[in-house]
Amino acid sequence: MSFFDQIESGVAARTPPAEEQPDFVVVDVETACARVSSICQIGIVGFRDGREILAYETLVDPRDEFSPFNVGIHGITAGHVEGGPTFSDIHATVAGHITGRLTVAHSGFDKGALAAACRIGDLAMIETTWLDSVRVAKRAWPELSSHRLNVLSRFLGIEHRHHDALSDARAAGMVIVKAIEHTGIDLQGWLAKPAKFQVSAPKPAAQGPLKGERIAILGEARDGVLAQFIAQAGGRIATTVGPRTTMLVISAKQPFGRWVTADALHRKAEALRDAGRPIAILTEQALRDRLGAMV
Repeated sequence: MSFFDQIESGVAARTPPAEEQPDFVVVDVETACARVSSICQIGIVGFRDGREILAYETLVDPRDEFSPFNVGIHGITAGHVEGGPTFSDIHATVAGHITGRLTVAHSGFDKGALAAACRIGDLAMIETTWLDSVRVAKRAWPELSSHRLNVLSRFLGIEHRHHDALSDARAAGMVIVKAIEHTGIDLQGWLAKPAKFQVSAPKPAAQGPLKGERIAILGEARDGVLAQFIAQAGGRIATTVGPRTTMLVISAKQPFGRWVTADALHRKAEALRDAGRPIAILTEQALRDRLGAMV
């Protein structure tokens, strides 16, 4: 029996004892088409003291079309939701899980989808306090060039089935748990609006073998060890890959493994190179070897 077959006829749910309520809940939805209101799957996970205590998941009949693009992403079809609950049917259950709580979502998409589904169904808006786990991840691990949930899951060692609502909710919740462990910032600290800050790249030396080069770094902060090394050799650290970038250096610390070519910075550099721009793409070790040979 397939995963979808197991939950077609109803919901998969695990609720905590009344005396053990979550510190925060996480919600994730999948949609059937470009209309954000077309929720076809929802997953909610609750965490207390860093552990999962609540899980709720169901397929949803969005009463809307299923576009091939969206189906290609999550694999849910009209046949999977036929005879299942509509959003109106589950509205009270969803509201019961997240109303008045701290609710995490990975980006603002899920918040917008719930609001749109409530409007379309002429249902009461669900009132909750939202926390964006993308924003949390960017503050906790600024050295990463991507904070997509699948990238974070690989980096943090989180088991994850991408574009499954329950698995996505569970993974986003673990991002919050690990960010708290990594930084020492608690939930209230993450809710507080952070002071604006700018990571300053080291100034390039006046002379050196990399003088005149504008170098972007993939997988490490702009003020990290690799940036210091490049600046000492006269290279200027670029904020991102652009037309004036002459080199993309892949840090030895980059977390993407063999998926590094799928990273946004790498794709930009390849596109510029394919367009005839003189941009080099090399590893940190290759750069260090090249400079060592020049000394």
